Order: sequence, then structure tokens, then C-alpha cells
Amino acid sequence: MSTSTSPGVGTGIELEIGGMTCASCAMRIEKKLNKLDGVTATVNYATEKAKVTVPEGYDPAQLIAEVEKTGYTAVMPAPRRGKDDGAAAAGDEDPELISLRHRLIGSVVLTVPVIAMAMIPALQFTYWQWASLALAAPVIVWGAWPFHKAAWANLKQGAATMDTLISMGTSAAFLWSLYALFFGTAGTPGMTHPFEFALAPSDGAANIYLEVGAGVTMFILAGRYFEKRSKKQAGAALRALLELGAKEVSLLRSGVETKIPVEELQAGDEFIVRPGEKIATDGVVVSGTSAVDASMLTGESVPVEVAEGDTVTGATTNAGGRLVVRATRVGSDTQLAQMAKLVEDAQTGKAEVQRLADRISGVFVPVVIVIAVIALGGWLGAGFPVTAAFTAAVAVLVIACPCALGLATPTALLVGTGRGAQMGVLIKGPEILESTRRVDTVVLDKTGTVTTGKMTLVDAVVEPGTGRAELLRLAGALEDASEHPIAQAIARGATQEVGALPAAEDFTNVEGKGVQGVVDGHAVVVGRESLLAEWSLKLSPEVAAAKAQAEGEGKTVVAVGWDGQARGILVVADTVKPTSAEAIAQFKAIGLTPVLLTGDNEAVARQIAAEVGIDEVIAEVLPQDKVDVVRRLQGDGKVVAMIGDGVNDAPALAQADLGLAMGTGADVAIEASDITLVRGDLRSAVDAIRLSRRTLGTIKTNLFWAFAYNVAAVPVAALGMLNPMLAGAAMALSSVFVVGNSLRLRGFKSTAKQ
Repeated sequence: MSTSTSPGVGTGIELEIGGMTCASCAMRIEKKLNKLDGVTATVNYATEKAKVTVPEGYDPAQLIAEVEKTGYTAVMPAPRRGKDDGAAAAGDEDPELISLRHRLIGSVVLTVPVIAMAMIPALQFTYWQWASLALAAPVIVWGAWPFHKAAWANLKQGAATMDTLISMGTSAAFLWSLYALFFGTAGTPGMTHPFEFALAPSDGAANIYLEVGAGVTMFILAGRYFEKRSKKQAGAALRALLELGAKEVSLLRSGVETKIPVEELQAGDEFIVRPGEKIATDGVVVSGTSAVDASMLTGESVPVEVAEGDTVTGATTNAGGRLVVRATRVGSDTQLAQMAKLVEDAQTGKAEVQRLADRISGVFVPVVIVIAVIALGGWLGAGFPVTAAFTAAVAVLVIACPCALGLATPTALLVGTGRGAQMGVLIKGPEILESTRRVDTVVLDKTGTVTTGKMTLVDAVVEPGTGRAELLRLAGALEDASEHPIAQAIARGATQEVGALPAAEDFTNVEGKGVQGVVDGHAVVVGRESLLAEWSLKLSPEVAAAKAQAEGEGKTVVAVGWDGQARGILVVADTVKPTSAEAIAQFKAIGLTPVLLTGDNEAVARQIAAEVGIDEVIAEVLPQDKVDVVRRLQGDGKVVAMIGDGVNDAPALAQADLGLAMGTGADVAIEASDITLVRGDLRSAVDAIRLSRRTLGTIKTNLFWAFAYNVAAVPVAALGMLNPMLAGAAMALSSVFVVGNSLRLRGFKSTAKQ
């Protein structure tokens, strides 16, 4: 939704912003909008959206005009009309991303020969310098156009960023090369760049810097392209959520069943849901009984029993019998649509860390310009020729152009994410790494994250005179004929322990109570204790006490009887993953405080937490409550990492400072997260945080040395003692260092005991 109204507050308007190249662009737009009367704005660089609160009746065109004055574009988001439109939108690629890709491919093809000719004298044929000009000109003008455009927008606002430095450096290199070729001696046939390491002032008329301009453009375009591509994944969480619902629904009118698209369903309509089908929308059960898998909504691992009069939620799965449901909420009013809105709000409101390079350039760029001006004035004041003075000034700008800086983040990210992929850790982008350094609290969803998320037969308690194998064989055979998830867990466990199960005869499902039938000539009943009581079967005090204890621990218990006697109980529960306790210990070892957050009941949550070593537990929470818990922790000054796997976790994953999703979980959770853990092993989360911190440290080291090389060479350039070969060597050395430092990440090792 593009607008929403809050009484007494104003109207909320969402804008899609285009043309931002860094976090400082978002800050600039935000400041500009907030200067308008009655306007409160938040601009998010990652999602490229602005959330603006304005007075009632405020014309959005004024906001758009203000953004455009700042040098960027703004449009109102297109409304979501239906699934077909949504699918089409998902398939349309961002024009800005396409443009970046075309510029990158063209720049790589043209730049590689230019760098090769400049660095390898053997390739410098008679007119190589003119060939370099023909190849480099399109790269520096067309390829670097986004940087020139952003630098001009920054200049009009009196600001300096990485774009300013890139534009100035590449332009200076290109313009001086043109001067040297057309008015100096660099255009002379047979001119070469020899290996000369002697420092001596010159007029620069024989030097060209085309490889510098083209190379910097190519490297930084590559970094921007991969960053932009990763950022575009943010909207996929919403598309994945909206795709979760049923596509068609069996509408029931006047006793006639008709298949219609779910978008045509209206409140008050009755529809049929068969076993295994998704419930089309929120509603009330009119007839039938079943077990509904609502784990996507509540996180509760045990299916919920529903009967006439009970409410059901759209996109949950009917795991049992046939239901007739009356729709109560449709479209954007459903709980699924509200969850999509929660994810969207959490992503848009998430504070992004300003990129390190931009923070440094804010200081570095003005300093470089001042030094270049001082060098120009100093040489002219000392009576040297204008050409020599301009050579020194241009050399300062050229050497300050950050070739290694263009490699600093992409190479570390490439190697770090590559190593992560080998270990089953997928990191989405560079802005995520900063959060991992500051995280001090890790919030863990229980079901599917700490536990397996599957119901498992965990115990069997038999009455005196009954064998465990016989109890499992007869009860398992009867349950094998049922579709109920708990029944299937029992049948699965029985098969694993006693082997093939016999066939059940005269199978009957007793609604809401259990099942009965004949197995190997025995009249067997399995289900609630009340079902056994109808057959005058009663558990012994010892077995009844074991049943009460298991239920007190949040486990599900079914009673079993045959041939006129109660024979025992079977205990079913969601079990803890074998590696979870080790992972919790590792979280504590790297300075994180674990918190268990779950939709399950308090008793279950406390027991699981005690088993794995977690002290703080927050139980019985719905999706919106999970978001609120994360916000409350953030409000207390905590930097929160959230680990989950279900649809119900997606809003909290998006809200958290760092979201980690189990790759074995729901697609929407994966899309809403920052890091995906391919394996269902919680120890991968520890590796993810450690690897991200190491990668961030590598990027910082790269940035420091990339600037350090430039800073060290600036005085040499200002003194007019920088020849092209030395400039090339400095550039190459800084780049080699950055790449070599990044490659060290390949040696990162997991703490998991394999």
C-alpha cells in the first residue's frame, strides 16, 4: 500500500527513490524532505524507499519535486493488483541494474587491453597510445557516467563522496592524457612508457594516464553492480510471502462446488478445503474436523485441532479431514497480508550503516583538492612553466584516484562469500558485515532452528505384561492408516524400531479423539485417554503419572489399548537438533547472549532452553509480537541477530540488525534474512558471524592500505616527481596487496567439530 492514514498524525506516503549511489545520498534526501513544513521522512538506501509522514491532503508531487531538486528521482510505487501482476513485476529487471551491467561488460572488454599495453612495454606498438585513447575514451566518459552524474549532484549540494573522487580522478587522468597526446609529445609515433624509477620533475607532456582512468572505472563499476544486485533481493521477501497462499479455491454455493481464483473470493463465501490443501483465506469452520498445520503462523510444532466454530488462517495447511470454511477476511485484510506488511515495514525502517569508503572520502576528497590547488599555486609562484605546474596538480588528483579502493570491498566480499558458500553460509551484501561486528544478542526461533521442527516418537511406556515391541507394532500399524501428523510420527518411529508393520482392518477415525481398528486379530484403540475410557480402559497409576509428566514438559501423549486392557502410552515431541547445545556454547564464546523466542507454550520452551543452555526464554508469541520483542531489545540498546526458519519469523528477521535464516526453512524467511545458512546446523550461524566479522576486518584493512598508498604518493606527486611508471607501480602494488589480503580469507576454518 502506498498510503495509510493515522488519525491525528497525518498520512503515510511511500516513495521509490532512484539514483542513490551511497548511504550519504539517502541522508541528503532525508534532510531535504525533513526541511519541508509538517513533513517527517526516513530514507532507506538498501530498499531504495522513503517513508514520509505528511499533513492530511498533502500533494505527493511536492515531495517528488523536492527529491528531484536534490538530483535524484522519486515515484509513487505501483499498486499490487493481483498475483499475475505480481509475477510480472517480479520478472521485470531493474533498468538501473541492466544499465550497470551493460556499462560493466563494455568497460571490461575495452579496459583490459589498455591496462595490458600500459604495463607491458613489449605490447607498446608504434601507435599504441592512440589505440589506448580509442579504447579508454568510451569507458571514462560513458562507463563512468553514473559517477560523473552523482559527483555533479553532490557538487550542487556542496558535498563530496567516493563518486566525487572517482569522477575527479578519472576526468583528470583523461583530460591530461588528451593534452599530452594532442599538445605534448605523448602522441609521437613510437612513444613508450619505459621502466624508469628515477624521480625527476618534468612537464608531463609525454605522459598518459588512460589506464588509470579506465581501470578505476572498471573496478568500481564491478563493485557497484554486485552491490546493486544484492540490494534488489530485498523486495523478494514480499513476493515470496504473497506467493505462499492458495492460488485456487473450491467455492461452495447452493451445494455446488466451483473452482475459482482465490482473488475472486469474497467475505461470507463458503469454500471446501481437502486434506493436504492450503486454506485459501482467513475464516471460520462451518463443518468438519481436522488438524491444521499452523506452524508458519504461530511457530507451534504440534498441529492445531479444529472443529465447527473454530477460526482458521489463510495459507496454513489442512493436515487431516475435509473442512468447509466461511471466509471472514480476504485480500489485504488477511493475516498473511498483514505479515507481508510487517516485513515491508521492518525492511524500510532498518537503519543502514554508512559505507566506510564514503565516510573516509568525505574528508579525503577536500584534502586532495586543497593539496592539488596548493601544488598548482606553489609551482606557478616559484616561476615554473604552466605545464609543469599543471602536471603536478593533475598528478595529485590521479594518484589520489582510488584504484585499490575499487577492489577493497569487492575482492574481500568475493573471497569471503565464496568461502562462506563452501561452508554453507550465504552472505547477501557488504552492508550486512558491519552489523555482525556489533551484534551482542542472538535471538533464536525454537521450531526448526534449535529443534528439528518435526514431530518424532521419543518414548513408549508400557503397562506390566505388555512388551514395548508389541505396543509399537500394533499401535504403529493402526496409526499408519491415519493421515494425522502425530499418527504419522508414531508410525514412522515404530517402523524404525520394529520393522515392517502389519495392515489394519476396520479402521475408524473417531473425530477429535483418535483411531480404532483391528490389527492381527486384536481390537486396538489409540488416542486420547477419554477414547480409552469409552472402551472402559484405564491406565495404571504409574503410566498415568508418566503421561502427566510428559504433558507437563509440553510433549504430546497418546494412550494405547487392546483386548479390553490399557497397554501403555506413546510420547511424541519436537526434538532438539544434536548440534544445538554446542552452537549455543559457541555463541557465548564469541560474546553473544542467546535468547529463545517461540510461539510454543512456556513449558516446552523452558525445557528446550535448559537442554541447550539458554537462560532467557520468551514464549507464546505471534509474528507481530516477535517483531515487538526484537524492537524492545533494540530499544534497550542491544544489537540483535535473529535466527529463524519459518514464515512466522520473516518480519522479525527483517527487523533485526542481522537476520540469519535456515536454508532448510521457508523461502520467505530466506529472502527476508541477511545471511542464509544452507545446512540446518545451528553451528553454521556461529561460522557466519565469525566469517562476516573476519571479512569486515579484511575490508577495513584493505581500505586503510588503499588510502595509505595514495596518501604516501600525494606529496611525491605534488613535488612533480611522479612519472607514469611509478604511478602505475604504486597502483599495482596497492591492488596486489588488497587482493592478497583478501585471499587470506580462503583459509577461514569452521569451529564445528565435524
